[in-house]
Amino acid sequence: MPPDTLWVQPAQVWQSEYPISEGAGHDGYLALYHDQGLIPVKLLAFDLAVNTTIGLPFVRTSPDHGTAFDIAGKGVARSQSTEAALELAISLTAQRLASAAQPPTVSVVPL
Repeated sequence: MPPDTLWVQPAQVWQSEYPISEGAGHDGYLALYHDQGLIPVKLLAFDLAVNTTIGLPFVRTSPDHGTAFDIAGKGVARSQSTEAALELAISLTAQRLASAAQPPTVSVVPL
């Protein structure tokens, strides 16, 4: 799928005042390179975007916007992306704990 097409639906959702409806879009996008994913995300949802690393033995999330040293201590920073990163970390941790508490599923295929 071409990148310019990939970001159309997320842009519509992020710019809308309505919540995401069931089946609208995807849970995430995999970018092979940093700039492939973060540039469009920062342009479309600077204050809402969260970065996560999959495949680690622990949950890792962060705001997508970086450190913002240029505005540190000026009282102008917005907290939405940090709040979203914390909310996602809590949700991912809860999912991991719930799946760890479940016994493994065994499928039996009849011969």
